[in-house]
Order: sequence, then C-alpha cells, then structure tokens
Amino acid sequence: MALAYVALATDNDDRRDGIAVVDIAVGSPTLGQVVGRVDLPGGGNEVRHFGWSSGRSTSAEHRYLIAPGTHSSRIHIVDTMPDPRAPRLVKVIERDEVVERTGYTAPHTVHCGPDGIYVSALGSAEGDGPGGIFVLDPETFEARERWESSRGPQQLAYDFHWHPRHGAMITSEWGTPRMLAHGVNTDLLVDGKYGRALHVWNLATREHERTIDLGRDQQMVLGLCPAHNPARAYGFAGVVLSVDDLSASVFLWYLGREADGSPGAWSARKVITIPARPADPASLPPLLRDRGVVPPLVTGINLSPDDRWLYVSCWGTGELRQYDVSDPFNPVLTSLVRLGGIVRRAAHPGSPDSPRSGGPQMTAIGHDGRSVYVTNALYAPWDAQFYPDGIRGWMAKVDVHAKGMRVDPDFLVEFDEGMRPHQVRLHHGDGLAV
Repeated sequence: MALAYVALATDNDDRRDGIAVVDIAVGSPTLGQVVGRVDLPGGGNEVRHFGWSSGRSTSAEHRYLIAPGTHSSRIHIVDTMPDPRAPRLVKVIERDEVVERTGYTAPHTVHCGPDGIYVSALGSAEGDGPGGIFVLDPETFEARERWESSRGPQQLAYDFHWHPRHGAMITSEWGTPRMLAHGVNTDLLVDGKYGRALHVWNLATREHERTIDLGRDQQMVLGLCPAHNPARAYGFAGVVLSVDDLSASVFLWYLGREADGSPGAWSARKVITIPARPADPASLPPLLRDRGVVPPLVTGINLSPDDRWLYVSCWGTGELRQYDVSDPFNPVLTSLVRLGGIVRRAAHPGSPDSPRSGGPQMTAIGHDGRSVYVTNALYAPWDAQFYPDGIRGWMAKVDVHAKGMRVDPDFLVEFDEGMRPHQVRLHHGDGLAV
C-alpha cells in the first residue's frame, strides 16, 4: 500500500479543513485519486507542516499524524490505523492548553525528536514575539513545556533541525503571527524586519549559542534541510527573496574546522542565487507591478535521502529545480520542470489546455528518490496576494531519471474548489526528516 497524506486548508471559515489520502501506488486502479479524508473540527486552521509522531520509517510506527493549525493554534492528532485510507481524528489540543503550558501560539512545524514530538511556534499568546519550540509527550500527546532554557536574541521563528552528533540545533526565522496575518507587509519588507538569520543552539543545554546573520536584504529564512547522513555537519536553508532585486537564494550552513582539524564555528554562505524575471506589469498582481519582475519566491526545499539532490520550489515563477549537491559548497543546476507560476501559468502535461495557478511549493520525496510529489498552495494571505484570481488546488508527481526530471502526465490530483493543498507526508515516510 502506497499512500500520501495531504494537508487541505479552506479558503474560509465556513468549510472544514482536513487531511486527504491520495493513492500513489503504481498500477493501482485508484492511482492519483483521493481515496480517503479526515475532517478537522472547523475551517481556518491553516494546517501547516504536520508530521509523524515517530521518526522511524516503518508503516507500523508511522501511525499518528500531528497536524498543527497555525491560525487556530490547535493541534490535531490523527490516527492512520487500522485502515490507513480512513484516518480518524482522535485528539485535539486546544489553544488554551498550548498557551498555558508553553506561552506560545501559532504552531507551525512538527519534527519527531529523541525524547518527544517537537513543534515550532511563530509567536506569543499576544501574537508578537518571541516564537520558539515546544515539546509534546510522545505517548499522551499533551503539551509539556518550552524547549529553550536560555533563548538569547532570537525573536522570530519558523523551522528547526538538529545535528545530534555535533550537539547542535539550527533554527530559522519568518515572522510573528501579527506580522504574517495579512500577507506580505511591504513596509516591514523594505525595513528588513522579517527573518534574516539562522540560529545555533546547544542541543544538550537548550541554550542559544550563535546568530548567523544572512544579511539585511535577505528576507524570510524558511525551510531547513540538514544532511540525512548524521556524520555530515551541514544543511541548506531557503530564503524567499532579496529586497534589493527580488531574487531568491539557498544558503549552506556548515561546521567549520580549525587549522588543526578540530571543530570550529558554525557558519553559512550563499550557494544558490535565482534571479527574478522581467514581466509585463499588467500581468502582475498589484504587489509586484511597480517592480516589473516575477520573483522566484523560494518557499520550499527538500533533500534526497542520499544527500545527492536538492529540490528547490520556486512558487512565484512556477518551477521545481533540481541541483546536484554532491559538493554542497558548489551546487549545480541539473534539471527543472514548470507548473503554474504567477505569469507563466504552465499547464500540466496531462491537461495541456488548462493553465495552472499556484506553483510547486511543498514536496515529498519517495525513499528511492525517484518520485517527487508537489502541491501548489502556500499560505492563505500570501495565496491571495500573489494569485489574486485564486488558487485551484492540485498535486502532481515528478519523475526523476538519470537525465533529469519530467512531470508524470498520468498523475494529477485536482482538489475540490476552495481547498488548498499544502504539506505532503508519505505513508511509509519520505525523504524529509520528520
């Protein structure tokens, strides 16, 4: 059995959010179809980066999905057993419990850790900073506590990952709930107020150790992809855009070495730059007309299980890019496919006469690295700004071959009107650490 679980957010509070179950089994008569769904208690949750309660890769241990609602601050526990096609909502952690136990709101990203389920949160009970990380009990799913013991200067939050062999956690920055609630604020953007740094934490003491400032022009440091091989002390961070020229970028963070070979300091450098593209202002949404370009908007990155290929989602230009990162300091662009885009509206090969809105955003990589599943919605306030005519939700499959990538013409999931697909998790796990 091969299934994908897809987070579905609604366009309004009158409909219920949920998680769809999509058949991805090759040869199945229902391949590429929604074969199940679980509804959440209401709409407007804005379910974001949900994850498994176990980081192991067997289906028996991949049982519970932990689905945070960034707008509602609820956390939904979904049981995928005994029938993975018929998941059940078994517990809801309400906002008040999250606030009482942790002081945080707007839970966003879930990763399974060594002693619990870790959840990042974007802000405080008042909707401002600081954001941070809290822990759920892996057995009862109750909110336990804040993770940080001494948080240092970090105020903004987004993603996090750790390097256990090197005793470090790396965190990134986006913005507070108040900053994000109404979409991109151009004043905050120009003033460099969104996230622009990576942070290094001591994994044992939970203390902040170092801020790595990527530059005032680098705004919104989102997804983190550490090397899967635990011996490798590096990872990649996607940056949505530069306020100078609306380009996007990927930075490499890494543990330096002293002259004698001993561990040095954690550092970061830009290794990929993707320029904005000129466009007719009349074809652009109001937010971009004065600039006359389409920004790539790198809103998602993912690393293949063997650490060989980095997949970069350009939600603005409608591209999924594949880079060879065998040498992580010198990525090489090897292939790209186009779907959607603010201006291009590239069609799916299975329906060449139908322009597509949105663009490659969230990705899930199969364990064999030969399939990449992509969805096209980002975040409700941003969706409305960059695609003001609306986003019709879809999910596509990209096949990876020795000579590059191609969009599978026989796999296209179109979701009900008003349902926006975001995070994807595979039933047997995927190439993104959870």
